Amino acid sequence: MFTGIISGVGRITDVHAQGDTPSHGKRLTITCPKGYLNDVGLGDSIALNGACMTVTGLDPAANQFTIDISAESLAKTAGLDAVGPINLEKALRANDRLGGHLVSGHVDGMGIVTHFAPISESWELRVLAPTTLAKYLAYKGSITINGVSLTVNRIADQADGCEVSINLIPHTVENTALNSLQSGSRVNLEIDLIARYVERMLSSSPTPAA
Repeated sequence: MFTGIISGVGRITDVHAQGDTPSHGKRLTITCPKGYLNDVGLGDSIALNGACMTVTGLDPAANQFTIDISAESLAKTAGLDAVGPINLEKALRANDRLGGHLVSGHVDGMGIVTHFAPISESWELRVLAPTTLAKYLAYKGSITINGVSLTVNRIADQADGCEVSINLIPHTVENTALNSLQSGSRVNLEIDLIARYVERMLSSSPTPAA
């Protein structure tokens, strides 16, 4: 489990194909801030742009670790197939503060950035989410975008999806990889865990009495 509070901004520095067909995955090398790996071991979970991955290799002296990602995961996530900046979050400990909201690290869908620009002292980020996720999105509800726990300020249902508007304070822009987004960028989305269970309970048919 995670909280959507980014603990470091890293960079994918190498993408190595595990085979020569589309069915093969890739091995990613991620460079992270100095000291970030001091409490990380092989097999630990780290969320990369909101997608939970397993550490398969460690080089603390070089501030680098590796993960293996399957072709299926590559097809269902954004920003994990090329060199570039990436949001990092280590798995939640039982005694950690829950600063954001409960995040599973499982990407529910990919969105498209439709607008990203400064507004007063903050930034406005608008993302078009798939229609299938629209029922989980609500005003003042929570959403995870590339691993960052954010609050929805506005929603607008459209024929091709649901556009959510987010206000980003300067701290968030300066301390996450969201600052590299631009109109047209694909992003990983995870809907609120509680909303997922509520939808399931409301849509389930009661079991007939025996």
